[in-house]
Amino acid sequence: MTLQTVNAGDARAFVTAMFDRSIVPTLVEYIKIPNKSPAFDPDWEKNGHMRRAMDLIAAWCRDHLLDGMRLEVVQLPGRTPLLLIEAPGEVDDTILIYGHMDKQPETTGWGDGLGPWTPVLRGERLYGRGGADDGYSTFASLGALALLASQRLARARCVILIEGSEESGSPDLPYYVDHLRDRIGTPSLVICLDSGAGNYDQLWCTTSLRGMVAGNLHVEVIREGVHSGDASGIVPSSFRIARMLLSRLERENDGVIIPEQLHTPIPRERVEQARLAAETLGERVWDHFPWHAGARPVVADPVEMTLNRTWRPALEITGARGLPDLGNAGNVMRPITSVRVSLRLPPGIEAKGAQRLVADLLTKNPPYHAKVRFDAEPASSGWNAPPLAPWLETAVMEASRAYFGKPAMFFGEGGTIPFMAMLGDKFPAAQFLVTGVLGPESNAHGPNEFLHIPTAQKLTCCVADTIRRHALRPQAPA
Repeated sequence: MTLQTVNAGDARAFVTAMFDRSIVPTLVEYIKIPNKSPAFDPDWEKNGHMRRAMDLIAAWCRDHLLDGMRLEVVQLPGRTPLLLIEAPGEVDDTILIYGHMDKQPETTGWGDGLGPWTPVLRGERLYGRGGADDGYSTFASLGALALLASQRLARARCVILIEGSEESGSPDLPYYVDHLRDRIGTPSLVICLDSGAGNYDQLWCTTSLRGMVAGNLHVEVIREGVHSGDASGIVPSSFRIARMLLSRLERENDGVIIPEQLHTPIPRERVEQARLAAETLGERVWDHFPWHAGARPVVADPVEMTLNRTWRPALEITGARGLPDLGNAGNVMRPITSVRVSLRLPPGIEAKGAQRLVADLLTKNPPYHAKVRFDAEPASSGWNAPPLAPWLETAVMEASRAYFGKPAMFFGEGGTIPFMAMLGDKFPAAQFLVTGVLGPESNAHGPNEFLHIPTAQKLTCCVADTIRRHALRPQAPA
């Protein structure tokens, strides 16, 4: 083994060949499997899709294991399977690499010839559910280690964890982390490959994630539907009551969340990072969304847009029940209105306390003494990354320049990765590199999700480069 850094030219050629030869064909087969996360497929174990997807991924990994590596598919009773790969290293230290392989549900609105379980390769884009979120992560993780081995470059011991419940809030992961504590060890660096990118032109490092409170709000006034002409004006509408309750939480004219307890001061460093990201992206902060002609964003300032989606709470109603399809909507006052509440929380807001506040706000003293309940799901706290060590900041900057041709960017993400807050608590001394391939229009969770293959290849090289620089950092053991 030598003390040199990664040879970028050889790295690009190695990773490109690996993607062309085996990674993309395996991702094509993976996309075909409807292994929806348990929250969206309660019969996931009986249906067997999760196991099929895990078996496919594990088979590829076994074909590409390096000397000394140990692979195991771990499955605790009643929990989704987890892929564990232990890769011994030449440096007495540990790096934890994380990804997931469960998927979001289908959704509607896919383009012609596209579908959630129909892999389609168009140019540099591989369409289909789960390729970018987050099926590529296993291949990028093991590919990065294979790249370092091809150049005979020393690195720390690496542990790869690929879970199967992330899209359900990672309810299974804490049990596995505790179950495997001795085998995981104490990582000094955690690499998470389940995040986004502002563009496909440079490496994007996530500095914060929002938390989430979600649940179903049910409003009932009468026991069964009645003629609307007979009851309206006497029986209050369950829909109107639901709207009144939600107005306790959100100011409907501008979307501002009302309770001050759900807001937090934004650190000056994060404001500056948002400003730099907005300057870099310009109109791309907002114009990559599929707007209808004439529609406009909530605010006009790209910096405020960036802060809104990363450091401020926001409400969305993601589903409803009790409302018939338009073709079957007769003149009936409905007995119940149920809506799915999804509230994003700023980093630093404790999720369980926020959940109690939201539940009380939506259910106490309901209008007209209606029957109201809020069925909450497990809440997730957000996460704010610890300050970057100088070696890691230099590493990601140099890696981005080497493989993208531009410096790395740092910004917050609006989504939630429950794993990060949990790991931050368990390993407070660790450094974190959180990154991903979900750039403009990639549309994770929605229709027309795609993996931008060149970005996945460059990211794989950046991960390898960072792992190598971790071994060379000044405080690394000889």
